[in-house]
Amino acid sequence: MALQVGIVGLPNVGKSTLFNALTSAKAEAANYPFCTIDPNVGIVTVPDPRLDKITGFVKPQSVVPTTMEFVDIAGIVKGASQGEGLGNQFLGHIKQTDAIVHVVRCFDDPNVIHVSGSVDPLRDMDVINTELMLADYETVDKKLKRIEKAAKTSADPKVKMDLDVTQRLHQALAQGKPARSVVLNDLEAPYARELHLLTSKPVLYACNVSDTDFAAGGNDWVRAVEKRAAEENNKTILICSAMEAEIAQLPPEERTEFLSSMGATEPGLNRLIREAYALLGLATYFTAGEKEVRAWTIKIGMKAPQAAGVIHTDFEKGFIRAEAYHCEDLFTLKSEAAVKVAGKYRSEGKDYTVKDGDILFFKFNV
Repeated sequence: MALQVGIVGLPNVGKSTLFNALTSAKAEAANYPFCTIDPNVGIVTVPDPRLDKITGFVKPQSVVPTTMEFVDIAGIVKGASQGEGLGNQFLGHIKQTDAIVHVVRCFDDPNVIHVSGSVDPLRDMDVINTELMLADYETVDKKLKRIEKAAKTSADPKVKMDLDVTQRLHQALAQGKPARSVVLNDLEAPYARELHLLTSKPVLYACNVSDTDFAAGGNDWVRAVEKRAAEENNKTILICSAMEAEIAQLPPEERTEFLSSMGATEPGLNRLIREAYALLGLATYFTAGEKEVRAWTIKIGMKAPQAAGVIHTDFEKGFIRAEAYHCEDLFTLKSEAAVKVAGKYRSEGKDYTVKDGDILFFKFNV
């Protein structure tokens, strides 16, 4: 399941520093090292302490974590939707992502020039959000002209539904509302998805602060962003890109000591990756055996056959059942054998909804 998260923001807000820290922080991972696909796309592992704990009990020959792709998008400026700066390039790349991490500058540094001359996170958020909505409006406006013409000569109910969805999106964007504000049912949603609208994607605001404000838990700028994000039904996370870049460059044995001195147990990047993972509505299940312990990414709410299909389509086609138990039962009881004795090992059918943290073994026949 190749899922992409775009890192966006105005120039000089710290997004590229954050991306570079992500790449460096994951470079030492033995089983799935950071891998550059092209100059601005990187694969990072999703930190999951449960994977290490499962490995401790099962002792496999190899361990494979689940991963995500992060895309460092060219900085956007006012007028990007009309091609200002690297606007067109920015918008073209972000259309392919599944979610957005919007880095917002919440620090003041005279040595780092702000593109607008002063630090104002809410103004900066408005600039990018407005440009995304303007680009979406242009996309929907073009689609509306085409579908209105088609609807005049067609009695196909799918064309009528497509027209209705497009009109509702057009109206919302014309009123300055993001595409995600339009509530669509399961039948209507595909017509919106095919447009790859920028403002339909979930957003996580990353408040980039100084190391001093990070230790203090934020500042007034951060609180203003948090308030705005809550009004939008979006989430925020506190980061210090400069500090994360410093941590990423340290040898692994020195990172723990550095983090401890900062009163932290893990890099903030780990939290960022997990928050982005949750933003996409994802969950993890595991397969565990002597040859391999592996984490698999699924959408929350997936049934067992669809979860099996993430491994291979044949697993879904020929699904018979899933042998299942939860990783917490393994941690408590210390072995799969003990899990079985305790009656925690189950046989689940096609209607079983896979839970985050399940350990599964699929039976299938093709």
